[in-house]
Amino acid sequence: MQQEQSEKALFELSNISKQFPGVKALDAVNFRLFPGEVHALLGENGAGKSTLVKIMTGVLPKDSGSIQLQQQEISPSNTAEAQKLGIAPVYQEVNLLPNLSVAHNLFLGREPTRFGCIRWQQMAEDARQLLKRFKLNIDVTESLSHYSVAIQQLVAIARGVAMNAKVLVLDEPTASLDSSEVDTLFDILRQLKSEGIAILFITHFLEQVYQISDRITVLRSGKLIGEYPIADLPRNRLIEAMLGQELQQVTGEQTEATEPTKREPLLTVSNATVPHSVDDVSLTVHKGEAVGMAGLLGSGRTEVCRALFGIDTLKSGEIKIRQQPVTLNQPADAMQQGIALCPEDRKTDGIIGPLSIRENIALALQVQAGWWRYISPEKQRTLANQYIESFHIATPDSEKPIEELSGGNQQKVILARWLAISPQLLILDEPTRGIDIGAHAEIIKLIKSLCDEGMSLLVASSELDELVAFANRVVVMRDHRKVAELQGAELTSQSIMHSIAEV
Repeated sequence: MQQEQSEKALFELSNISKQFPGVKALDAVNFRLFPGEVHALLGENGAGKSTLVKIMTGVLPKDSGSIQLQQQEISPSNTAEAQKLGIAPVYQEVNLLPNLSVAHNLFLGREPTRFGCIRWQQMAEDARQLLKRFKLNIDVTESLSHYSVAIQQLVAIARGVAMNAKVLVLDEPTASLDSSEVDTLFDILRQLKSEGIAILFITHFLEQVYQISDRITVLRSGKLIGEYPIADLPRNRLIEAMLGQELQQVTGEQTEATEPTKREPLLTVSNATVPHSVDDVSLTVHKGEAVGMAGLLGSGRTEVCRALFGIDTLKSGEIKIRQQPVTLNQPADAMQQGIALCPEDRKTDGIIGPLSIRENIALALQVQAGWWRYISPEKQRTLANQYIESFHIATPDSEKPIEELSGGNQQKVILARWLAISPQLLILDEPTRGIDIGAHAEIIKLIKSLCDEGMSLLVASSELDELVAFANRVVVMRDHRKVAELQGAELTSQSIMHSIAEV
């Protein structure tokens, strides 16, 4: 819905500034939300989106500026205070308690009680009724960890709605959802709009922006570039506003695939099976080739990556490296064979949050060298600074804790960690999940350059256009099985979707 000039904003931030050591994260930024709208907040990694959200939800204090909710000045000092005011955040990485039940997560801190005791049956029934709005029919007494990341994300959103939010802040809510789950979420958002809730929507899926949003605000390098009604900002102008240049200038033209099948096979997988996750999968990756893996959430893409890195052990089948059979019972076995993995869930499986950028980048190299051959902090710092410069990691220095970086910059650090050991096969599982369009382009360029240098890559991604842009071949997964392999002229987004859907 487009707002009349006379209508007052429900939630408004004015001249918000925030400075970190060596970095001005926000510079006099304005942002406003009206009742009953979805407002997309867009920008590259490091643009200031996460900092602005943390300020409005009480995670960080502002240096200057003002925040108003329903024309009243507020200054939440923590998330709980923001939630009491009616500002409900749902972050990109699910921040619930996986050991507790779904119902308890939904009503944590607000449990129905009688005589000081939690009414467990009442809480479970309330949870079922709440999740009906989200078309989720699950056992709410099961622990949250029992369910997929996608369901956990929907539970996190339902928790925000259950807190009688006036403002719902959604940070990458669709990052782990398949297309049907996205449709369900958007149906819910439209319902919430009709109830007058103001929704802030942060995403890197531009097609979703145009599908659900009413207005767009663009940030770049900590500054407000503009606020636009959705109808007034076509996609090419949006990309130019986000990047300060046209997308074609960043990504370059799509390159034609070489003929890697004439090269030596580096990885050969034959009839690989892991119970309940990989079913009779065969694939080959040649030297200097990028092979993509496509498929819906839960199709088996991540499970194949885990098996090839020794996290999950094969029940049957064979893996060969340079045409020699290998046994991969643990990640150390894979590393010895020159295999590296950038995992899908970087927060849980990739970064070590409290450690510095320097320590995170040097980690794999230290493991390879052995703990008895300690790499000095000075050498670590030199290594880290090389990658900070070449990957354009937004940080004042290498000593900053990695948990304080944006998602895209964390992903660059994980890439740097593995490239530091010069792997022969680099496995990337959703490398651009939650990463802005500029970083997308940088990673596509990096994949192409690594292939040119002779490295082999296996890339699992839900971004079909990206796979088409850099992959020599694409393996399509469905129900834990390989159902197609596309290359040459048949390698298009449409043909991949056709194979995924079996139509």
